[in-house]
Amino acid sequence: MQALPAEAWGPELVTHGRKIAVIGLGYVGLPVAAAFARAGVPVIGFDIDKRRIAELRTFHDRTHEVDEADLRHPSLSFTHDVSDLASSDFFIVTVPTPIDEARQPDLGAMFAASRTVGGVLKAGDIVVYESTVYPGAVEDDCVPLLEKASGLKAGSDFKVGYSPERINPGDKQHRFETIMKVVSAQDAPTLDIVANVYGSVVTAGIHRAPSIKVAEAAKVIENTQRDLNIAFMNELSLIFQALNIDTGDVLAAARTKWNFMPFQPGLVGGHCIGVDPYYLTYRAERAGYHPEVILAGRRINDGMGQRVARECIRGLLRGKSNGGVVTILGLTFKEDVPDTRNSRVIDIIRELESFGLKVQVSDPMADPADAMHEYGVKLVDVDALQPADAVIVAVAHRSYINAGWPLIQKLLNGGRGLVLDVKMKLDRASLPDGIELWRL
Repeated sequence: MQALPAEAWGPELVTHGRKIAVIGLGYVGLPVAAAFARAGVPVIGFDIDKRRIAELRTFHDRTHEVDEADLRHPSLSFTHDVSDLASSDFFIVTVPTPIDEARQPDLGAMFAASRTVGGVLKAGDIVVYESTVYPGAVEDDCVPLLEKASGLKAGSDFKVGYSPERINPGDKQHRFETIMKVVSAQDAPTLDIVANVYGSVVTAGIHRAPSIKVAEAAKVIENTQRDLNIAFMNELSLIFQALNIDTGDVLAAARTKWNFMPFQPGLVGGHCIGVDPYYLTYRAERAGYHPEVILAGRRINDGMGQRVARECIRGLLRGKSNGGVVTILGLTFKEDVPDTRNSRVIDIIRELESFGLKVQVSDPMADPADAMHEYGVKLVDVDALQPADAVIVAVAHRSYINAGWPLIQKLLNGGRGLVLDVKMKLDRASLPDGIELWRL
């Protein structure tokens, strides 16, 4: 890794005097690193994935979150060599915090990052975590790892803070710099430094939380609230289906009231909304409280893939279809992003396959290698799909919605059959003859 020339250091460095290293260069870390670099601050982006580093060094971001011009910025460099971190004194940890198969928090990456940073810590350094965790994780679980790896003492030799990430993948309007930033630290002087560092790039303002645990709790409830609201919509869709009422029509009418929140039903995947509630419930149960509302919402949302699949099967039986081919459009966890991690589309696929149906999946955004590695799913180019008896529009990529009914008809056997529009994006007013439409 080449050292940055002094002329690349911007005036913000003079303001807060910190040299930044971002640990973990995924959907969260890379935009953070790029934002500081744009301000002229020298930033080292670190990731253990050598393939990821090689791509970034050739100015390619597979997540499509940061453009080539930002990756070429002279203040930004990338490395997988831990020794390159030794010159930094402000470490921002942005590694994934998923759940395991038992839906328990998996802090393995965060613990590994703590040991990595601890190995290069010096007196006066600051470590700020951005990854989603349960309240107490930073101080109770990560600080001891930093101390053991460094031989230093937190609070006297080095300091820690927490500033929850609020990156929304695929959202070009709400970016790192334009979202209010919550910051916290273990003491007031460190909080001033953390606020100053983030304030040098975040234009939306800084909110100082009174403690690290408060900031950790605030992050985990943000997505838990969204999860519960979507669960409410999903339950409403079950009720309205039983009443033979279109859920989209009901929500369109309800949204005319000024304070009705515009959530809608759908699959809840990704590495935030479908994961964060389990961090909160895990910590609550450790404290002796069994959450009811939160887990009820999780059960509803976790069952939506199976529900879509079974509605597809019912529709095929109603139509007395002799075939058994179902095309699924979309595998990523949300529209217009390439990330397939924790996509709940896999629940639809597995349920259909369990009934003996042939399922073919297409997604122009997803990496075929990732789909095969994550789920054992072979992606098929849309032009190579076999004519299907049913098409499930599982992810509302713009390319699908813009192509509209002509694309759907082309994919159906003889242009006729069953269509399941999970996100209710297809135009019902122009529904072609011979197509039965089901909407969530």
